[in-house]
Amino acid sequence: MTRYLRLGVNIDHVATIRNARGGLHPDPVRAARLAAQAGADGITAHLREDRRHISDEDIDRLTREIDLPLNLEMAATQEMLRIALRHRPHAACIVPEKREEVTTEGGLDAHGGRTHLKAYVDDLKAAGIRVSLFVDPDPLQLDAAMALGAPVVELHTGAYCESFLHDQGGPATRAGFAKLENAAAHAEAIGLECHAGHGLTFDTVGPVAAIPTLVELNIGHFLVGEAIFSGLDSAIRRMRALMDKARAEIHGAKGA
Repeated sequence: MTRYLRLGVNIDHVATIRNARGGLHPDPVRAARLAAQAGADGITAHLREDRRHISDEDIDRLTREIDLPLNLEMAATQEMLRIALRHRPHAACIVPEKREEVTTEGGLDAHGGRTHLKAYVDDLKAAGIRVSLFVDPDPLQLDAAMALGAPVVELHTGAYCESFLHDQGGPATRAGFAKLENAAAHAEAIGLECHAGHGLTFDTVGPVAAIPTLVELNIGHFLVGEAIFSGLDSAIRRMRALMDKARAEIHGAKGA
């Protein structure tokens, strides 16, 4: 039986639009409610150190007002650890963060940062929070995550999506996809639950959703951008349908 693929909707950039002008509109919590109605299985929000989009109040409201599981993306800092332990979201995904970057540019160095990361993983787990590490699709990083005791990894799909823009399924795209596929298989083989996300679109999600060892995709920026043209509800429902189609095709291929 083909496992169900969860969709986590990242609402950060609803807050980006709100913050561009100030005030309360558009409300990311309203976006989270709409995502739930449209078929999302969880809500992801990144509380950055500079608060460029999601705010502390947003996290407070999301934990109080939304029934879906909340996945809090956070840097490995004492400030973010205190916030996570205060709110106790369903999950916390530790991500790399640099103030000068526009968006997360690559995966966390779990291998090189083992000494620093260990205490954060341990404290979050002790609080009953599901911990994931956002890493590049590299077996070395997956092995490090396992050694740290993180039960989940999220594979950075940015390189694959970027290559698709340039060669539309050519050699670079195939190479990037192969890394994702092999990393997801390795994660399952060593006992990690494997998620993926970053830069996924209607055009790139199908092959990734068809990787049978993936359990969850987290998608945000594209959905918020697409909402300008078709509405957030429509964008999420279409993404959910494309994911389900890819999973159904796995099942069909196995039954053939």
